[in-house]
Amino acid sequence: MQEYDVIVVGGGHAGCEAAAATANLGSQTLLITMDMTKFAAMSCNPAIGGIAKGQIVREIDALGGYTALVTDKSSIQFRMLNKSKGPAMWSPRSQCDRTLFSLEWRKMLENTKNLDFWQDTVTSVVVENNQIKGVKTALGVEFRAKAVVLTNGTFLNGLMHVGKSQVRGGRASEPASYGLSDQLGEIGFSVKRMKTGTPVRIDGRSIDFSRLQEQKGDEIIETFSYMSNAENHLPQRSCYIVYTSNHVHSQLRLGLKESPLFSGVIKGVGPRYCPSIEDKIVTFAEKERHQLFLEPEGVETNEYYLNGFSSSLALDVQFAALRKIEGLEDCKIFRPGYAIEYDYFDPTQLNHTLETKRVQNLFFAGQINGTTGYEEAAAQGLMAGINAHLKINEKEPFILQRDEAYIGVLIDDLVTKGVDEPYRMFTSRAEYRILLRQDNADARLTPKGYELGLVTNQRYDFFVRKQDSILKLIQFAEEFSIKPEFINEYLISKETTELKQTVKLKTVLLRSQVAFFDLLNFIAPLQRLHETLDLRNKEVYDAAEILIKYESYIERERLVADKIKRLENVAIREDFDYTRLNSLSTEATQKLTKIKPKTIGQASRISGVSPSDINVLLVYLGR
Repeated sequence: MQEYDVIVVGGGHAGCEAAAATANLGSQTLLITMDMTKFAAMSCNPAIGGIAKGQIVREIDALGGYTALVTDKSSIQFRMLNKSKGPAMWSPRSQCDRTLFSLEWRKMLENTKNLDFWQDTVTSVVVENNQIKGVKTALGVEFRAKAVVLTNGTFLNGLMHVGKSQVRGGRASEPASYGLSDQLGEIGFSVKRMKTGTPVRIDGRSIDFSRLQEQKGDEIIETFSYMSNAENHLPQRSCYIVYTSNHVHSQLRLGLKESPLFSGVIKGVGPRYCPSIEDKIVTFAEKERHQLFLEPEGVETNEYYLNGFSSSLALDVQFAALRKIEGLEDCKIFRPGYAIEYDYFDPTQLNHTLETKRVQNLFFAGQINGTTGYEEAAAQGLMAGINAHLKINEKEPFILQRDEAYIGVLIDDLVTKGVDEPYRMFTSRAEYRILLRQDNADARLTPKGYELGLVTNQRYDFFVRKQDSILKLIQFAEEFSIKPEFINEYLISKETTELKQTVKLKTVLLRSQVAFFDLLNFIAPLQRLHETLDLRNKEVYDAAEILIKYESYIERERLVADKIKRLENVAIREDFDYTRLNSLSTEATQKLTKIKPKTIGQASRISGVSPSDINVLLVYLGR
């Protein structure tokens, strides 16, 4: 068989991004997946983005990844969340056509140079002298490679639960993967179990939508990718809000005695921020109702996903409880919800490149690192793919810092702090979220992607034109003086104070009620400038407006980030013996020895390492 530069195992969100990245960078790549009809399958809800996750997808796009482009081609509803808050909290989210999403991914991958495919199950890796050499499959085929990226998702020893029933598998109607966990455990990797779940799927023909609260998408349809055209969107579909009740809760409680979650059958730790419905009614027993979302699975299907109703309860219990929800009294279901347990590897066994510390040129990405979510997986896949290519070509690693990207926060949290539950990204995890906005992901990362060779000339030229247009708009706002008679009518309509005298336009834009794009209708010189700009869309005006309105906050956060970043420049040798420092606490000595931080900055973020421990290290290192 052909020898490859990189083999990517798994065709989920992490595997697809990893394979695309390595191939586009020039590595001869093989993507091995169990089912080529389910690339980047949406195992759970049919949506991309959301709080903090939307920022991650825009970062993937800015670096030259594919997730945002595929999302825009399959989107059936777009919403910008948190618009009532500041722009640091804005997060894009798209409902997608589940089937089309996977099909579009396949189109993208099959039109990617340097990328081959093999449908099979990897049962072991080939390791010689602590260095990866290839993989072996269930069909008895051995593929050799310089680097391997494992992105096995929930398939490693996967076990699904519906009440007392157990089915081995990695996803509904799909087999689990065996052998790999045992082998890696024998090599010395720490293997643990986690649990996640998915809700019931409902036949839309049996739903009384007249009794539900409709939730439409935004009137102005935006895109995830900086390169997409909003006109490419499919017909938009609505979501619907429904609620549980005490009657629903009472029905669910009847099944708790036989629940695998509470009987001890399920050993894996589940996600705290996305609990099952039975977990909710126990943990929040005082709540009389819980909000749920009915989400369409696509344009041409009647299947609906009941977001918030994840469950491992018995089928009859789930069904009886569903029929006590208003609007679902006569509902029919396609399949029940289920819980799934699977193996993952402690991510503190990884470097920031996502290469394992124990085996050279072996990379882990996605849920096998203890994360949950398509977006987190895709980001890891992209970074693992990039670094696998760089490693085998003896180039410097590509690592994003915490002040550069949510992706940087994600990976640093994983390798520095580890996980004790499925890791999900939130804006609160980022110290510098004013810097890490969804609107400026391209400004932060596209130059880096271009330098890597992952961003195309077309994308980079578009980026340069966009930044030029933004700068021209900011300059205009700083230099142009606006008279009251030209803008007071607009200010009154926005319920903000009229001007008494001529002021610089920038002063007016500092008001929260004023939108830069709206002013095109009132300022003739701005209209003339608009005609000369390389890019004239609303996104350019919004970007300029944010930089004007939040200039002082952005500068202040940048100063703080730069000060803290100095600790990232104080390197620690990998073979440093922490047991020699008697002044370190016992816990700090144990954690530092296990994780082996690369810098003082990373050491300071390890749970159990106190500021006094950091001071001890700084004194010893002469700082």
